[in-house]
Amino acid sequence: MAETEHQSWWKRLSGGLKRSSSALGSAIADLVTKRKLDAGSIEDLENELIRADLGVETAASISQALSAGRFEKSIAPDEVKAVLAGEIEKALAGVDQPLEITARPFVILVVGVNGSGKTTTIGKLAAKFRAEGKSVMLAAGDTFRAAAIDQLKIWGERTTSPVVAREPGADPAGLAFDALTQAKAESLDIVIVDTAGRLQNKTELMDELEKIVRVMRKVIPDAPHAVLLVLDATVGQNALSQVEMFQKTAGVTGLVMTKLDGSARGGILVALATKFHLPVHFIGVGEGVDDLQPFTARDFARAIVGLEE
Repeated sequence: MAETEHQSWWKRLSGGLKRSSSALGSAIADLVTKRKLDAGSIEDLENELIRADLGVETAASISQALSAGRFEKSIAPDEVKAVLAGEIEKALAGVDQPLEITARPFVILVVGVNGSGKTTTIGKLAAKFRAEGKSVMLAAGDTFRAAAIDQLKIWGERTTSPVVAREPGADPAGLAFDALTQAKAESLDIVIVDTAGRLQNKTELMDELEKIVRVMRKVIPDAPHAVLLVLDATVGQNALSQVEMFQKTAGVTGLVMTKLDGSARGGILVALATKFHLPVHFIGVGEGVDDLQPFTARDFARAIVGLEE
């Protein structure tokens, strides 16, 4: 990312994570101004970190790092934030991996519950790939929601990407088959396939996803090349069970976290990284196309604790 682009993304990221960083910042300030760092204040901070959805493991390792050689000493809020950022970055080490396009057409299956921002994320990814000069096709595989089909068509127009769509209620596996066949014939770079996010009947959802993958492989034997799970940061701890479920049903290969600007619970990303070690490819902090960017551990760690770049 060019320097000015990086600065403008940093501004959006730190602005987007304001709720999370303010919640952590005031907890830190309260503790360090009231008393010296002792067992009690460390425990209080650990509780605040758990409350911020960072996860028990990360909260414990931060507490350990803070108490090392600092007991009974005064400590400035920024020192605590620096330790916090360092430990968060450590917890995220290895998950900030870019999405590598390794085949042509490269097939991306996008999964996630309704309302997670799935269709919008597909549109933003299409815009990103088009800006890089790649040809993109969108497949409206969430055939149960007319609104999702319409939304994808709008993104297709915006990004000048062909959209394969059928009437609401059509078979999503058949639609995926047609999309991949067409993309292959036209030598397109990337196909992004939307899917339904209904959770009322998990067995049905599982069967549907399995069928989509099975049918895709009749056209392209190693498809899908990536299975991206879109998660909404505002659901907090619920994101953990979503990853668990979709990992079983769809063989998730990477995560996209949206709506980090709408929540004080951005720490859930750290808990997910610690538990599942799945690559986090992109994060979103707003509605605009440029508000979805590749995830970098250092930037996220510093922004979520409210440190300068």
